[in-house]
Amino acid sequence: MRRVPEVAELVEAGRRAGLAAVGVATAAPFDEVRVTLERRRAAGLAADMQFTYRNPARSTDPARSLPGARSLVVGALSFAVPDTPPPARPAGRVAAYATDDHYARLRAALGSVADILGGEGWRAVVLADQNALVDRAAAHRAGIGWWGRSTNILVPGAGSTVVLGSVVTDAPLVEVDPEPVADACGPCRRCLDACPTGALVAPGVLDARRCLAWIVQAPGMIDPAWREALGDRLYGCDDCQDACPPNRVPRGRARPTAPGEPDGRRWVDVVELLSCDDETLLERFGRWYIAGRDPAHLRRNALVVCANTAEPAPRTSPEVVAVLERHLSDPRPLVRAHAVWAARRLGLDELCVHAADDPDERVRAELAAAVEPRAPRPVTGSEAVPPTPRPDRRAH
Repeated sequence: MRRVPEVAELVEAGRRAGLAAVGVATAAPFDEVRVTLERRRAAGLAADMQFTYRNPARSTDPARSLPGARSLVVGALSFAVPDTPPPARPAGRVAAYATDDHYARLRAALGSVADILGGEGWRAVVLADQNALVDRAAAHRAGIGWWGRSTNILVPGAGSTVVLGSVVTDAPLVEVDPEPVADACGPCRRCLDACPTGALVAPGVLDARRCLAWIVQAPGMIDPAWREALGDRLYGCDDCQDACPPNRVPRGRARPTAPGEPDGRRWVDVVELLSCDDETLLERFGRWYIAGRDPAHLRRNALVVCANTAEPAPRTSPEVVAVLERHLSDPRPLVRAHAVWAARRLGLDELCVHAADDPDERVRAELAAAVEPRAPRPVTGSEAVPPTPRPDRRAH
């Protein structure tokens, strides 16, 4: 007869493996969540996101991943990282959840729990960062956190700076779900007020069409309405989490980068990024979600960041001018179009003279659209430098 592991044994195994919180719940379908996903998708709030929206009937039923599923062991892994100042050159900010492969560590930790179950003859499947299960709903049911107004799960002592995953098993670990963690948000609405685009349209309701974290992942052109709001965000957006009071404790405990570790955990030099070839971009950043695995989308993001952070004319550096020129002649219209906007945003319209004859309508439209050039920041006498030479390209 197979032994059913004690819940405490599984929780302890997850904790030893590095999880900030572990909980156990039944594997019944998440029917209310399915209805919510379907309703929000129908209202357009999901934009073009797939993930758990792709097939709500599947992502809300653990038995679709493991027939006969009876229990969930849910884990949260903290990814709090310290804030670091940006480098001197134009730099793109990377959201904390994307600074490392946190999900690899999460899967390994959950794997230690699955090994115990498997060793007793039970089937167990690890699900993390997949469209197969609504991780936040599973975490809430397992009693490891409460639903925050930012739509994130907040774990006591760890806040929302966690990645979530589950072990789905046919072992009968519990018959009744634990009591939910009490909502500790109270009247606080700092996350809603901090969102730069108003994407949190109500407590716990996100309009992905306005969410910068989705906009930098979505395929195609970035809507001009959101380009200035993107600011220096190259990948992801942490604004709602940065504003959340429960996240101050884990961020304060975050381990600083040790000497010899890679720089740029939170920042990427966009001039360097734009100077790389596509193969190098995918080698360095391929673990991020890049639409269609097409590095043109990462170049698109970097061009917007460059336009928002580089010195505008007449103080634009020769290195920035060079990467803009390179991307204005890129074979991909998506890249050329954003390079036109970036050049014009920096007051370098003369770089774009050939865009008027571009074969792609999107590139020509960027040249015709109204763009407000950024004003140079005031400089002191000690900072003053001669303007960057800008040859007249109208005769080319």
